[in-house]
Amino acid sequence: MNLYHELCLPHLTNCVCGMKALSQQREMIVPLAQGRVLEVGMGTALNLPFYDRDKVSCIWGLEPSPGMRKAAEGNVRRSGMPVRWLDLPAATIPLEDGSVDTVLLTFTLCSITDWREALAEMRRVLAPQGRLLFCEHGAAPDRGVLRWQKRITPWWKHVAGGCHLDRPIPRLIEASGFRIAALDAGYAEGVPRLAGYTYRGSAEKG
Repeated sequence: MNLYHELCLPHLTNCVCGMKALSQQREMIVPLAQGRVLEVGMGTALNLPFYDRDKVSCIWGLEPSPGMRKAAEGNVRRSGMPVRWLDLPAATIPLEDGSVDTVLLTFTLCSITDWREALAEMRRVLAPQGRLLFCEHGAAPDRGVLRWQKRITPWWKHVAGGCHLDRPIPRLIEASGFRIAALDAGYAEGVPRLAGYTYRGSAEKG
């Protein structure tokens, strides 16, 4: 399974998460990042083309998987943007309190094992006036879809890098001491409903 996670999953993630429909979702949230940015679960660096270079002073890319960082090399090189890799899990962010202006989460919270500790760490490193920007897929509002999300997740998470289809994203963020300031939600066009209900918005320290 480790071989699968380090050699196969990064390339599968790069293809699936690089779909046009998901790229359009990224394009609506990533340009809002500014100042010192911490991108949690940077993966294969698919967000880099969408950053506003004039607003961003530095980017820390938190990504514990060597396979993901290796697969990201081409995207980082093509972007021309400097990325400071942090190779620890989200529950252990090696940055000082209040040292980050923007925390960015895109299709990441679904796969973090201990989301409580991870979000607590994100809140710790976020500056008092900073923002958490998120674009995540999760629990659908339709009972039928949600029922299948719950049925499939136990199997799905083993082949999709820990991804949970049924996480109530806004509820997790608020339970971690954030206040949601803006939120848009709906099915992403062109993505199967089981994995296509997305939450996009921003949150502040509560």
